[in-house]
Formats: sequence, structure tokens, C-alpha cells
Amino acid sequence: MTTDTARPVPVPGAERTATAPGTAAARLRRLLPGPAPGANGAAMYRRWWLPWLWTAPAIGCAVVFGVFPFLNTLLLSFTDAKPLGGAAGFVGLDNYTRMLGDSDFWLATRNSVLYALIVVPLMVLLPLLLAVLVEKNLPGIGFFRSAFYTPVLASSVVVGLSWQWLLADDGLVNTWLQKAHLIRSAIPFLSDSWLILLCAMGLTLWKGLGWYMVFYLAALGNVPRELHEAAAMDGAGPARRFWHITVPGVRQAMMLVGTLTGIGSLRVFTEIYMLGSSTGGPGGADRTLPFYIRDVGLDPLTGNAGYGSAVSVALFVLTLGLTLLAQRLTKEDEA
Repeated sequence: MTTDTARPVPVPGAERTATAPGTAAARLRRLLPGPAPGANGAAMYRRWWLPWLWTAPAIGCAVVFGVFPFLNTLLLSFTDAKPLGGAAGFVGLDNYTRMLGDSDFWLATRNSVLYALIVVPLMVLLPLLLAVLVEKNLPGIGFFRSAFYTPVLASSVVVGLSWQWLLADDGLVNTWLQKAHLIRSAIPFLSDSWLILLCAMGLTLWKGLGWYMVFYLAALGNVPRELHEAAAMDGAGPARRFWHITVPGVRQAMMLVGTLTGIGSLRVFTEIYMLGSSTGGPGGADRTLPFYIRDVGLDPLTGNAGYGSAVSVALFVLTLGLTLLAQRLTKEDEA
């Protein structure tokens, strides 16, 4: 014997009535928090401020160490503030007018731009060639990778002191060259303004090769081996495969390396200080913009923090222009 269980008979239109905008159920549903369409159950208990809570430490550090110093520097550039504090008067655009007519400022700008123009192309190409050489899995290749990366781990001051010892008039380089009878008198690596600048560029390149080599090693791993094999079967040599396969395959990494190197070249300070002494070369001829900012803005006796801030703003504009140019080149490359 079977018993039929009573089942509710659906009433046509009941669901539409229950969810109609004017019903009490619909009003209650709008008041209670609920998950967004497509969200999981945890979204019911998520508050709008929770994502901001997780990012608050990073945002706080960016504001304290980035946004506030920039705004403060921009404000100081319109004053005659002193490095050690005190009353600062508003001077308007006087600092910028003085900067445009300052020959020392233009000399420092020339050195910084020249530094970038020479270092950036070499830093983009040389680590790539180095990465191609050490990419192959050969016996003992790990030793060479570690050796090329070792300068990255050393302090810039330690590296600068080592180069001082190597390039001094009685240093290792001049001593060997004289004993080999290649030169009669010592080469003034650390006393000639142009040689100081070139040696500083060499120091920057030597210390950064291993760092950017790692960038390229990661990028080379994404270049398909089949392309090299197919090109080799068609008779393409190593040089042709490098320019037509490797370079296009790591173009994005090259743009990144060029941007980072350009920004670093415009901010170079330690290399000039270690090789050209605290004066920035003979008569300050090798001073870069950061070096010049230190001299004119931070000297406790004769410094003008307002003028130094104006030069800092000029350095920021120059760096921003280089970054925007690199981004534009990257977009044109992708198109």
C-alpha cells in the first residue's frame, strides 16, 4: 500500500510576487548584506575596507618615503631654505631662474646625460652577450656564473676603493704597464677629468653586468629552441641567429634594462665620489647632478636647500622624460 505525500502545488506568479521590488521580502533582502553575483560565500562577510587594510603598510611607506619627500622638495624649491633649518622665505621662481643661468648646473647635466648615453647602450648589450655565453649547460659553467655575479654582492664603496688601488699612479695597472714597457709615465686615471669620468663608467658597467645578466638569463629561457634549430638548418650562423632570433625574443627585457640603467646613470654619485674624491674631479669637472645637489644644497655653511631642491626637481623631470621615452618605445615595439 502506497501513501502519497502531500506536495505543495506551485502557484503561478508566486516567485515574481515574492521578489517584486515592492514586497517586504525584497526590501529585507536589500537591507541584509549578501554576496555579489558570482562571488563565493566568504564575500558575504567581507567589508569594503578590508583590502585597504592589507595594503595600508605599503601605502603608508610610499607616502612617508615617496610622496611626502617629493612634495616637500617641490615646496622648498620656491624658498631660500637653509640646510640646517630656520626661517625660509618664499622666492618664487628665482631658484629656477638662477639654475638656468648656472654654468656649473649645465656642466653637471652634461656629465649625467653623457654618462647615460654611454653606459645605457653598453649595459643593454654586454650583459646579453654574457648571458648567451653562460646560458649553455657546460661543465663548470656554474663557477663562471657565480664569478660574473660576485661584483653585484660587493658594496659600491668597497668596489670604489679597489678601483682606486688599481688605477692610482703607483697602482697595479700603471705598474704592470710600465714593467711591460708599454708606457713610460703613469696614466692619470684619477687626476684627468675625462679619464675619471670614463673610469667611473667602467666601474658602473663592471658592477652591473652580473645583475642584468640574470635578467637576460630569465628572458632567454622563454625563447623557443625550435627557432634556433630551424634557423641553423637553413644555414644561419650564430651572429645571424643572435640578431634575428635572440634579440627580438628578449626585446622586452632589453627595454627594462635600458630604463633601469638610464635612471641609475642619471643618479650616479658613488663612482664619481670614490674615483674623483669629494670635489668631483679636478675643479669639480666630473660632478653629476646628484653630486651637484649635494654641493649646493647640503653644505652646512654655504648651502641653499631651496636651490638644491630646484636642481632636484630638474633631475626628476629629466628622469621622468627618459622613463616616458622608454615606455613609448616599448609600446611602438609591441605595435
